[in-house]
Amino acid sequence: MIEKKFKNLDEQIEILKYKGMKIHDENYVKEVLLRENYFFLNGYRHLFLISNENRHFKEGTTFEEMYSLFLFDRSFRNILFKYLLVIENNLKSIISYQLSKKYGYKEKDYLKEKNFNSSPEKRAQINDLLKKMKRQIRVNGSQHSATQHYVSNYGYIPLWILVKVLSFGIVSELYQILKVEDQKDIAAVYNIDKEEFSIYLPILANYRNLCAHEDILYENKTQKAINDTIYHKLLKIPKKDDEYIQGKYDLFAIIIIMKQLLKYEEFKNMTLELENVIETLNYNLHTIKIDAVLKRMGFPLNWKNIANMERDSEKYAEE
Repeated sequence: MIEKKFKNLDEQIEILKYKGMKIHDENYVKEVLLRENYFFLNGYRHLFLISNENRHFKEGTTFEEMYSLFLFDRSFRNILFKYLLVIENNLKSIISYQLSKKYGYKEKDYLKEKNFNSSPEKRAQINDLLKKMKRQIRVNGSQHSATQHYVSNYGYIPLWILVKVLSFGIVSELYQILKVEDQKDIAAVYNIDKEEFSIYLPILANYRNLCAHEDILYENKTQKAINDTIYHKLLKIPKKDDEYIQGKYDLFAIIIIMKQLLKYEEFKNMTLELENVIETLNYNLHTIKIDAVLKRMGFPLNWKNIANMERDSEKYAEE
C-alpha cells in the first residue's frame, strides 16, 4: 500500500503549480488551504482538468476559479439544507399528527407492533426501529427540555414531541414500516403516490446528512433513480435509450423532489436563491463555462422554469 505523506502548505502549492494551475498570490492561497483543507478543495478540480487521462489543469485555470466552485457548492449546499429542514419539520409534523390521531399519543400506544405493517418480511425492520425509538425516549427523556417536561409532568412523551429528536433517517425508516393505508394518507398530503414517497424519503435523508457534513454536493448522485415526473416532460428534458438524461439520479432529481414537497412560495424562494449563487459562479468562471457545471449537476439550461410549473398543467410541454 502506498503511503500518503504529509505535505506542508508550500508543497501543496507546488503540486498545484506543477499541474498547471496559476497562483497569483501565494499568501492568499496558503490562508485558504489552511482554513479549507487541500484535500477538500482538490475535490473540485475535475472540471478544470484537461481530461481524465491528462490530470493537468486546462490552460489559464486559476486557484480563484477552483475556489469559486468550492464556495458555490457551499452556498448551494446551505440553501438546499435550509429547505430540506423545512421538509423534515413538515414531514415530522404530518406523521406525528396522522399516527397520534389513529393510535394515541402515549408511547405505550403509538409504539405497539400491531400498528405497523404486518408483513413477515417487515418484522425484523419493525423491531429494530421500535428499539431505536424507545432508545431515543430513554436518552432524550432527560436531556431535552420538551421531552423532560412531558416525562416529569405527564409520565410520557407524545409522538409530536418525540419526532423533534428523531433523525430524518429514522423518520424515513418509520414511513417504510407503516401500514399501507397510513402511508397513503401521509403521501396524499403532498399529492404523491406512496411508492414514490417511499423512494423520495431515503434520498432526502441522505442529502440532508450530506449537506450537514459539508460533503461535495454539486456532482453527487442519488442512491436510486426517481421515477419520471411531469416536470421531466414539461422541461422537455432529452431522452437517451428512452430514459431522461437529467433529473433522475443527480442533483436536479433532488430539486424535482423538493418541488413536490415544498409549498409554492417556499420553492420559488429557493430557486431565486439558487439562481443567485449560480450567477455569482458564472461571473467568476473564465476557463470553463457555467454550462459545464450545470451539466455535472444534471440541471437542464431551462431549469428555472420549474419554479412556475404546476403538476396539473400541460401548457409548458406544448410550447
